[in-house]
Amino acid sequence: MGMLIQLLTAPLLPMRLAVWAAQRALDEATDEYYDPAPVYAALAELERMLQDGEIDQATFDRQEDELLDRLDEIAQFRQGPGRDPGGQTP
Repeated sequence: MGMLIQLLTAPLLPMRLAVWAAQRALDEATDEYYDPAPVYAALAELERMLQDGEIDQATFDRQEDELLDRLDEIAQFRQGPGRDPGGQTP
């Protein structure tokens, strides 16, 4: 019976392979998008630019707020759906 099922579903193999590859690509892109390391690096670079006088305090504050908002977004994603900021499920 198992061999018959495999024979009958063989034409679907290319589609299943394409779906699997697309899911792996999506997983990799999601991991990269929600990686906090580049945001921390950007914050360090922003601090360096402020200290070197390349940007003023107002620019620093605006860009820092944007980066901190991005870190909040990453933290919320990593907590997963249905969880509150305290880490407790509703």
